[in-house]
Amino acid sequence: MSDLERQVRRYVPDRFESLVSGVRFGQFVSVGVVGAISDNTVLAILGLGFGVGDMAAKAAGIETAILVMFIVNEHWTFADEGDTGRRSFAKRLAKSHLVRSGGVAVQLSVYWLLTQRLAFELVIAGTDLWFIAASPIAIGIAMFVNYVAESVFTWQVHRDDSL
Repeated sequence: MSDLERQVRRYVPDRFESLVSGVRFGQFVSVGVVGAISDNTVLAILGLGFGVGDMAAKAAGIETAILVMFIVNEHWTFADEGDTGRRSFAKRLAKSHLVRSGGVAVQLSVYWLLTQRLAFELVIAGTDLWFIAASPIAIGIAMFVNYVAESVFTWQVHRDDSL
């Protein structure tokens, strides 16, 4: 256990100790990078290629990322958690969407603030690309909300003191 993990564990209730797993968090962030690439690819294709508005393109990118990240988390980050079978898988997918709605709200709010309210521009070759540059900022902020919520509610990695 690293010094940082020991320090954090001092302030985290025992019940949520598993959230401080450096390995699991590293896997979650790695999966998040895959999701961010998916999100930003859809955002760029829809926004630049098809002229879809920023917020609609971002929403489509987020949904794509959620599906991609769920599949990777299901088979890697949380592969040893949860029941097997189609019904359990479908429940986790539905629960993941519900749980991630908090992160989606955070991400869309930050993205809206950065792209619709603040007057930033990032013009490259005559095209304003700020709507793409703002996306990783919003993703990074929402990632922490998603990590805690997914760990606790979707895959239930916390220790149950009632057992």
